[in-house]
Amino acid sequence: MTTKSFLFQREPVWREHRRGSQHYLPGAVQSWAYETGSLTQRLRNDYGHKIAVAILFHLWRTPFLSERRQLKLPLYRYCLVREVMLHQNGKPLLLARTIIPEETIKVAHRNLSHLGTRPLGEVIFSYPDLERVAMDLSLINPTAWTTQSRQIAAITGPVWGRRTVYAIQNRPMLVSEFFLPEILGH
Repeated sequence: MTTKSFLFQREPVWREHRRGSQHYLPGAVQSWAYETGSLTQRLRNDYGHKIAVAILFHLWRTPFLSERRQLKLPLYRYCLVREVMLHQNGKPLLLARTIIPEETIKVAHRNLSHLGTRPLGEVIFSYPDLERVAMDLSLINPTAWTTQSRQIAAITGPVWGRRTVYAIQNRPMLVSEFFLPEILGH
């Protein structure tokens, strides 16, 4: 069986964001989950320009079932799956998992498949026609993460995440971001 993720042993359970659901989120989580701009830019504003990207996983794979459903993809469609950790001098701040279908890569002129250690937000927020289509929220228990991801990101308790469908020229991509304790207490 091929690995679908460095971060997860099993797919997180996501809940569709509904109007009023922010009342159930802790204040610090609300602030990050409902950020309308680039989280990378916000991290740079808060921590300075020493935000770095560690690539954890960058492979063509079939996404998890709920990811395929969210992107309306056929069962065996391969997508570029990219998982990264944003950190400052090795201090984990944010984990991210991005699912990019081939059609989206094509309309973005392949910029999305050759990011290297550039943050995704730096690229997608430069597209004038970027649309936010949908958002889900999740509280992920430590047991859902792989041992390696728990170690690398110092995960000891539940972690809040948001999952957003973005579209560039009506072509979707899925970006899941997980807020590590360091940024929630900052």
